[in-house]
Amino acid sequence: MKRWYLYPFSLGYGLVIATRNLFFNVGLLRSKKFRTPIIGVGNLSVGGTGKSPVVMYLADILSKNQRRTGVLSRGYGRTSTGYKIVNYKSTYKMVGDEAMQLFERFKNRIVIGVCEDRAFGAKKIIDDMDLDVLLLDDSFQHRYIEPGMNILLTDYSDPFFKDYILPAGDLRESKYGYKRAHIILVTKCPSNLSEEKKQYYISRIKPQQDQKIFFSSIHYADNIRSKEEYLPLNNLHYYDILLITGIASSKHLLKELNKYSQRIKHIKFKDHHPFSDEDIAKIASEYKNLGEYKLILTTEKDFVRLKAFGYMQEKLYYWPINILIDKKNEFNQLILEYSSKAQK
Repeated sequence: MKRWYLYPFSLGYGLVIATRNLFFNVGLLRSKKFRTPIIGVGNLSVGGTGKSPVVMYLADILSKNQRRTGVLSRGYGRTSTGYKIVNYKSTYKMVGDEAMQLFERFKNRIVIGVCEDRAFGAKKIIDDMDLDVLLLDDSFQHRYIEPGMNILLTDYSDPFFKDYILPAGDLRESKYGYKRAHIILVTKCPSNLSEEKKQYYISRIKPQQDQKIFFSSIHYADNIRSKEEYLPLNNLHYYDILLITGIASSKHLLKELNKYSQRIKHIKFKDHHPFSDEDIAKIASEYKNLGEYKLILTTEKDFVRLKAFGYMQEKLYYWPINILIDKKNEFNQLILEYSSKAQK
C-alpha cells in the first residue's frame, strides 16, 4: 500500500539506510564470512513474500541430500533472549512461532536455532552442531554476516520494482538493493504463469549478469490436518469453517479455500499475533454460532501458537503449505552445488 503523504519521511529513512549500506560496501562496517556455506533468505519489503515455505523447501532438499543443515532466525516474538536450539521441550514463546513451525515439520532432520545476534549465533550453531550448510532466515538487511548465496524473494502481486521505501511504501531499503542477491525468486505466482509474463518480470527486475531469476507458486496439501487426523479437501464443503489467521497476508489462502467451501467465517489478526485468553474466548463464541458440522482452520505457523490453548485441541486443523518452483532442477542444482563448497 502506497502512502504518498509520507514520502518526505521516506527520503530521510532512505538516506540513513543508504549510508549504512555504503559503510558495509566500503568496509567501514564489516561483514563476517564463514567457511561453511551460508544461504541467506530475505526480501526488500516488510513481510508477506513467503519466506517460511522457501526456507522449508531449502531445508528439505538439503537434508534429503545428506547435508547436515541448520536454520538460524532471530526468533521474532519470543519472550526469551540469547542463543537457543529448538528441541522437544521448546515452545513458541521460547523460540518464536517460525522456529517452532520448522521444528514441527522437520523434528530432528535439521538443526534449528534462534539468536538476535546473527554473527554470534551463526558461529555457535555451525561449530556446536558441525553443520554442512546454514540457512539464515530473513537476513537480507542483516549485513554483519555475508552469505555466500543470497536469495531475494519478491511477491508476484507486489514486486519490489513497483514499491517505495518506508513509510511511503513497504520497502526496508532502496529497490536497488536487489543487486546483492545471487538468486531472485518471484513468489506466489499464478500456477499457469505464461512465458510472456515471466519475461515481463525479468525485464522489470533488470538482473545483473550473474543473477538467476526463478518463479514459484504456492502449493497447499491435499488435506488439512489436526494433531490426530487428516481431512481431505473434498470433504470441506460439509463444514462451516472458522478461519483464523495471524500472518502478513491471508489473501492467497482465502482464495484457495474458497475453491472448497463457501461457508467461511474469517477472523484476521496481525502477523505473529500473540493469542490471548480473550482472543480464544472470541474464537469460541464465533465457533459456537456456526452450524452442526464445523471446524477451526488455521495456517501451519498459527497452529503452533493456537494449539497451546486447551479449548483448541480437538477442533483445530491447519493446512500445510509448500512451494512449486519453475525450473526446479536448475534451482536445486544451484543450491546443492553451492552447499557442497567450503568458502575461502
